[in-house]
Amino acid sequence: MDRREFLGGTAAIAGAAALPGSALAQSAEISFFYPVAVGGPITKLIDTYAADFEKANPSIKLKPIYAGTYQETIVKALTAHKSGTPPVTSVLLSTDMFTLIDEEAIVPFDDFIKTEDDKKWLAGFYPGFMENSQTGGKTWGIPFQRSTIVLYWNKELFKEAGLDPEKPPQTWAEHLEFAQKLTKRDASGNVTQWGTQIPSSGFPYWLFQALTTEADALLMNPAGDTTYYDKPGVVEALQYWIDLSQKHKVHPPGIVEWGTTPKDFFEKKVAMIWTTTGNLTNVRSNAKFPFGVAMLPSHKRRGSPTGGGNFYISKKATPAQQQAAFQFIKWITQPERAAQWSIDTGYVAVSKAAYETEAMKKYVVDFPPAAVARDQLEFAVAELSTHENQRVTKALNDGLQAALTGTKPAQKAMEDAQAEAERILKPYR
Repeated sequence: MDRREFLGGTAAIAGAAALPGSALAQSAEISFFYPVAVGGPITKLIDTYAADFEKANPSIKLKPIYAGTYQETIVKALTAHKSGTPPVTSVLLSTDMFTLIDEEAIVPFDDFIKTEDDKKWLAGFYPGFMENSQTGGKTWGIPFQRSTIVLYWNKELFKEAGLDPEKPPQTWAEHLEFAQKLTKRDASGNVTQWGTQIPSSGFPYWLFQALTTEADALLMNPAGDTTYYDKPGVVEALQYWIDLSQKHKVHPPGIVEWGTTPKDFFEKKVAMIWTTTGNLTNVRSNAKFPFGVAMLPSHKRRGSPTGGGNFYISKKATPAQQQAAFQFIKWITQPERAAQWSIDTGYVAVSKAAYETEAMKKYVVDFPPAAVARDQLEFAVAELSTHENQRVTKALNDGLQAALTGTKPAQKAMEDAQAEAERILKPYR
């Protein structure tokens, strides 16, 4: 989409009236970091929003800055914070919350919540998205481009394999059984079509957290100062992932690229993929075959981590800039806009009210897969997020890659990852 890459979709963003009270805003210029490489459809969407917001709020100038991937954007935002001129607002991973608090780079939103309308707005976001947005009784991030992981399947290939094209796998056992039927080999035994594919580059921990959730295991505590990488359910989840490729040979071996997974699906190199709902518009635009979208298969339970980006407000901005940024964030997450953003990108609209708009109701009737990620929120868990988040996540990613490439057994890989995370997090307890 970014995670999570957005591709495809053109905007028809309605220009909208200013929010109540915006006439009182002092004039301010807001710089706004957004995590995407320059160019492409998503920058046009954001530019359109910026222009519409400025029309509705003439005293505020909004300057979007396209800062690259999420990883590049957090580095740029923190560097700018340390040098004294950070962007007034940024969309950064929801999981960056503890890092941003530790760096004293952001302010909580609670200070801007003054009216009944403000309170109603803040209470309107899906609770699943707020798990990575609140800590210590305060709200530090506002959900914007959020997602869960879903299963996409090629209905034609299901039919060819003698499977019901309308029925995705419901359990891990079925997922394996279907993948075995969907894997094709040529006369010399080389695979021409894989049954399933779970990408392991880019965001391996995120895809892995879907498996650990389904194994009913947690990766961290809510305070973000302890991880559970070596627990039995976590090891069981990793073993299942390894076995798909190394034992059952229904999944590509080694590291599977995040970025090329949708393309492999379009080219029929694979029949089922696990990826972000943020790829929904991409798949709809580029799959030349009927496809399905489903919640991920369950094991001990259903589930997926949430993912994606939140809005944050810089601590070093002036009060007038902070207030203007708050106004913009409230404006862009209003139900009609949140609905249109979801339609244009595939991200999950962040509030129940967005799904009750006429535009969204019509979209879901015409394209039912759009409701899958929202429905899965009932089973979603907070995405892996801790203090020193990037280092602690890297410890897990390194362990996963060692196990998936066969250099370490699952148990050892997770024990080593836990020891490293423990070393990093100990000072925070």
